[in-house]
This record gives sequence, structure tokens and C-alpha cells, in this order.
Amino acid sequence: MQIHAAAPLFAWGELEDCPTLQTLRDFLDTVPDQPLLDGLRAARGKGRDDYPVAVLWRVVLLTIALRHTSFHACLAELHRNPSLCRLVGIATAADIPNDWNLSRFLEVLGQQPHQTALRALFDALATRLGQAVPDLGRHTAGDATALNARPKRNAKAALKECRQGLPQPSGGKKEYTDEEGKVVKVVEWFGYKLHLLVDVHHEVALAYDISATAVGDNERVEALVEQAQANLPAGRIKTLAYDKAADDSKVHECLHARGIKPVIHNRRQWQQEPERPLPGERYPLQLVHDEAGTVYCYDTVSEPPVRHRMAFVGYEKDRQALKYRCPARHEDWDCPSDHKCNQGKSYGLQARLPCELDLRRFPPIPRATKEFERLYRGRTAVERVNARLKIFWGADDGNVTGARRFHAFVGAVLVVHLVFATLLAKAPRWEGTLGQTRLGKVAEALRQPLPANAAS
Repeated sequence: MQIHAAAPLFAWGELEDCPTLQTLRDFLDTVPDQPLLDGLRAARGKGRDDYPVAVLWRVVLLTIALRHTSFHACLAELHRNPSLCRLVGIATAADIPNDWNLSRFLEVLGQQPHQTALRALFDALATRLGQAVPDLGRHTAGDATALNARPKRNAKAALKECRQGLPQPSGGKKEYTDEEGKVVKVVEWFGYKLHLLVDVHHEVALAYDISATAVGDNERVEALVEQAQANLPAGRIKTLAYDKAADDSKVHECLHARGIKPVIHNRRQWQQEPERPLPGERYPLQLVHDEAGTVYCYDTVSEPPVRHRMAFVGYEKDRQALKYRCPARHEDWDCPSDHKCNQGKSYGLQARLPCELDLRRFPPIPRATKEFERLYRGRTAVERVNARLKIFWGADDGNVTGARRFHAFVGAVLVVHLVFATLLAKAPRWEGTLGQTRLGKVAEALRQPLPANAAS
């Protein structure tokens, strides 16, 4: 895989539509799956080994990487492609597994401790990328998307999955409203929710979680942040963008405690009053704030009183407070209330609002700022990652039956996503001619051998 030097580090548009055998060999060699395979072999014990677990695991990965719609389609390609068979460790056509063998393998992969080992495999890949790419995870975004699935018909088998802690697929419904609160679109599905936390700039998943459709987006934010911070160097995550579904007091408290600045639109809950006085007794009565936390001042000399938005002049990290200033003094225009409000102060009226007054209303990055708008636009990166997982690698095909198989398959899709991200980051870069191909610092770091306990 050759990528031009001007392309992004994670050039997702450069992925091959038909990967070559060399790309697939590099793909399989990049997966640090030895601990997972060791656990699967130990669980199999001394039973029949007609189809080794390594072969079954690689066929699952190839089905996703080659964008096959089903295991049957991948097995059909193996029957007509001897070179691909040798790549995954299959010597003869008689050694090619059947589709029911892969279905049973997914059933085992979705059980403990293999499910935990699969997540550890994802974490190992994310950790390696976080160590090699200095800005990976600095600005993040989260969202939840619908995934279709089918339940098991056997009630006893479904009960076993529930006892394992895996929710059964269920009906979900999401309504989209306009500015007036009128429902303009309704989306219904049957399956699960996939919660993702991704890097905004590189569009790489850093954490994931699968939940029932009834679980709110705000309920899984803390788990996503905890997993992402464990996969990245300490203090790497600076901001987290999310839609209004995560506008919850517990979410803001969690992010505040972890030193992450929230970029979250607020939910409208004030039905009667559009604004309120600033909390506390030390602020002048002409200073008010709306539901989004935007601070205004009133020119009480004019008739009728005129409202102006206070000038935000920065976040004081040591005080964990927002600083606002008189807009007339900050923007240099005449205000009839200048003498009344500023009382001879050259700097003008100012107000410091500690974020702890209301973490939802007064985040470190106020909503009525250009910085907030710029960072919030990065939330579209999650939608692009979701599209790749669904359209490219089939996470939303709805062909998987049962909670165990579904969790195992989606976990494998996320692993494929990070493996391709690693291949893109360590691919040689060329300028002008292929004779000038070179390796960047990130590519050199990713080509170093993994430690023996990287995925353990």
C-alpha cells in the first residue's frame, strides 16, 4: 500500500477496494491476537481440532476485511483462491471450514473470557496508535448508532446469554425534532446500540460499547471515557463533543473530574422563562444567562431596556472560572449604561463565573463562542466512522443471530477498523515518483515489534 505524502496520516479514502495478498498478509500480521488464540485453544482442550481456532479467526477477519456479505461468500472465495487459503493456514480444499463452523466459533468468541480478550485486543491496537501518534485522542467526539440484529429462537439459549450479562436485541426508536420541538423524522430498528468515542481529526475509534436500545446515550459516556483514557497516554484527551443526548449533570461531572472540556449542546427544558439572573448574590442584577449558559447584560438606562451579550474573555484554569467583560468596553462602542455599570473602571464591568455553579450551564468552553462551534463540527467524524463500520465492514447487516455472536462480530469489526488504521499510518509515503518513497516517524514507530505482553 503506497500513499502520497500529501494525504492524511489515516487516509481512509486510500483503502484498496480489492486488497492484494500482500496487503492481507500485512493485515493478519498486524493483529496482536496471540493471547486471544491461546485462550481459545485452552478452552477447546483435547477435543476435535478439524478446524484450528487460528483458521476460524482469520476467516472471520477476512470476511470483514474483504467486505463479504456473509461467511458463505468468503468461504466460496477460499474454494476458488488457493493462494488466499495458504495465507490463512489452509492446506487443501478439504480443510476449508463450513459456515456453521464459523457460526459456532462466533458463539464461543462471544463468551467469557474470550469476549474480554477480544476487547483487550482492540485496546492493545488503540494503545499502540496512541503511543505512536502524538495528537491522537486530543479532541474526541462520541455518538450512538443503531445496529440491526436478530434474537435466538431458543428461549433457554437466550436466557444463558442474559445471565452472562448480554442484553437481547430489542426494538428501538429515535425521533428527530425541529427547533420548535415538532417531530420531523422517526427511525425505528430492532437490535442494539453501538456507542463510539473517536478521534475527531483522524477518525479512529478509541472506545466502544454495545448496549440495549433502551439505554440512553448519556448512560454510557463515562464507560467510553474510562476506556479511551486507559488506551491513551495520561492527560491526552482535552475535549469531548457530543449531541444534546449527553447533556446530563452526571456526564458533566464525570468530564469535569477527569479534566476534559465538554462540547455538548444543551437540552431545552425551560418552558416559561427564557433567562434567569446569574446564581449568587455578588453579581449585578442586570446580568442574566439563558438556558445554554450565555451571559447577557441589560442597558437599563434605555427605554425599553436593551440586552447585549457579554464579551467572553477566557477561561481561567487555575480558578476554573469563566471571565466575562462589558461588551461596550471590549468592542469599543458607546453604551448609555456605561457610567452606571462601570463607575469609572477603565477595564469595565467584569464577572467571573466558577464552572461549579452549574457545570451544565457554564462549561469551560461556552456554547456561544466560535471555538465551541468549531469543535462541535468535529462530531461529524463519528458519523463517518459509523458509516465505515456499517457500509464497508457490515456491522449493520443484521445477519448475526444471538447476543453472543453479535457482540463477537461487532468486536471483530472494531478490530478490523483499528488494524486498517495501523496499516494506513505505517504505510510508506511517496512524493513525485515511487523512487522517493520514505517512512514517517509514525510509520517507523508502528513498525517496531510489539512487546510480548502487548495484548495481555
